[in-house]
Amino acid sequence: MTIARRQQIDLAITPYYHCVSRCVRRSFLCGRDPLTNRSYEHRRTWLEKRIHQLASIYCIDICAYAVMSNHYHLVVHINKNKALALSDQEIIERWSQEHKLDPFITRFHELKQPNSLVIEQYHNIIEKWRERLYSLSWMMKELNMSIASWANKEDECTGHFWEGRYKSQALLDEKALLAAMTYVDLNPVRAKIAKTPEEAEHTSLKLRIDALKKNQPTPAALLPFVGIQEQEQGLPFRLIDYLEWVNWIANTTAQPPSSFDSKPSMVQHLELEDSEFFTTCTQIEKHRCLWVGTPDNLRCAKASLNKQRIQGVRV
Repeated sequence: MTIARRQQIDLAITPYYHCVSRCVRRSFLCGRDPLTNRSYEHRRTWLEKRIHQLASIYCIDICAYAVMSNHYHLVVHINKNKALALSDQEIIERWSQEHKLDPFITRFHELKQPNSLVIEQYHNIIEKWRERLYSLSWMMKELNMSIASWANKEDECTGHFWEGRYKSQALLDEKALLAAMTYVDLNPVRAKIAKTPEEAEHTSLKLRIDALKKNQPTPAALLPFVGIQEQEQGLPFRLIDYLEWVNWIANTTAQPPSSFDSKPSMVQHLELEDSEFFTTCTQIEKHRCLWVGTPDNLRCAKASLNKQRIQGVRV
């Protein structure tokens, strides 16, 4: 039975989510169709650029992404506080980048002394836009609609391009966030599209590594790694530790974790159980569970949602 999106996205429980959208047609989202030998590789760039563009408009931070042949992955942080801190003018500027403004807003700014009802209507519109700017459903809808429209136009056809609505998993804690980001960043390696993480094109990890090699700051579209620095907003790990961790996990796809003499510092930092957590990092989608976290956090989520049981993955 389908669960309503409002029961899957709850910012009181967690701001972090893993999202997946899959193509419904036989033709590829990207890659090369073996039946027609037609290449769709350019669509990877479409999707990647669109993710970056929407990240600059919406108050939703991109933690990780990977564009695959017939689907893509996103790990996001919904930044509600950022949206609440925006001024009315900043809301209008962001919303107008993708949408035609309500004529009422233009007329309102031309009024010298608007009455209370007009002011109330103005603020209602602004607050509606503010809520949409931190709505994961709105951002995913606009991402998928634009790609579907461009692909249909290129293919000279109509109809559904995506396999229904996007799938999402709530990431309840740091371990769940690490597992989801690892799963996404290593998707091309597991699919044998790339031999190593740094060779995987159209992924957030490749973007971060390229910036690091050039001694540049984190790309604007991505949420930076800040470690335990509470005064800064970002991912709760150090980039150097994450890169060490991801490379270690990539190497263990060929050999069991127990065969390695040294383990990355992330194992000790998060007190990870090797075999169990390794399985989660490589199979987080397998059971199509909607919540991912430690047993304690899964129990808390179940209580908050007022459910007797939830579809969860333990980490």
